[in-house]
Amino acid sequence: MLWPGTLIGAGAGFAIASIPGAMLGALLGQALDRRLHLQSWAHLWEKFGGRSVLRNDELLFVLLGRLAKSDGRVVDGHIQQARQEMRSLEMTESAQRRAIAAFNRGKSGHDRLRGYLRRLSAQPHAAEGVLRACWRMVWADGRAGSSERELIAQWGKWLGWTQQQVQALASDYEPKRPLASGAVTYQDALRLLGVSATSEPAQIKRAYRRLLSRHHPDKIAGSGATALQVREATDKTRELHTAYTLIRERRDFR
Repeated sequence: MLWPGTLIGAGAGFAIASIPGAMLGALLGQALDRRLHLQSWAHLWEKFGGRSVLRNDELLFVLLGRLAKSDGRVVDGHIQQARQEMRSLEMTESAQRRAIAAFNRGKSGHDRLRGYLRRLSAQPHAAEGVLRACWRMVWADGRAGSSERELIAQWGKWLGWTQQQVQALASDYEPKRPLASGAVTYQDALRLLGVSATSEPAQIKRAYRRLLSRHHPDKIAGSGATALQVREATDKTRELHTAYTLIRERRDFR
């Protein structure tokens, strides 16, 4: 890790008073590094009014790291979700290394993100992609805490989104509660399997098996899904089974 203040202090001290000056300058520079949380020349440039040093993909992973750490502890679901985002973006090996560094940087919570997000607001498609990725990270551990919701609401505001618009995105990623067997109507079951009341039993069986194969949790887990996605697949499988059982009993076939 590079400490720019320490190097500058040591260099300036040496120029003024040789080795003793270098030692004193390094100590003072180190105090500055720690106070301002400086870890690179880019951080130093940014702290003193330089241009943004984060690329859009790095900014995304800083945000994801901040969310993952916002409740105090990063869990495996957060890590898996970050990896899933890298795969979705088809990142090269070097880009993945930058993303991991940005994710860890985000966990520290030291970055001032308002300027970055204000600039990103000029790219509506990219801004929406960032917010969607943030909601996916929020639900990676199966719950959305108040601190996470507040962060996304604030970031959305800086991106030029209303609170209602930001919240509307959340519903796309919030885990759906499985239907209780007693709450499923016959029409619900037909819609879930994509069949009609006049469909032949063989057609209903094929629809059920096709959907079961598509949503089976073992298959989802094998594709590198997050723990949350596996849980959602498990709930979906349970709903399919409930729906199929209801239709089979109503139509009296095996």
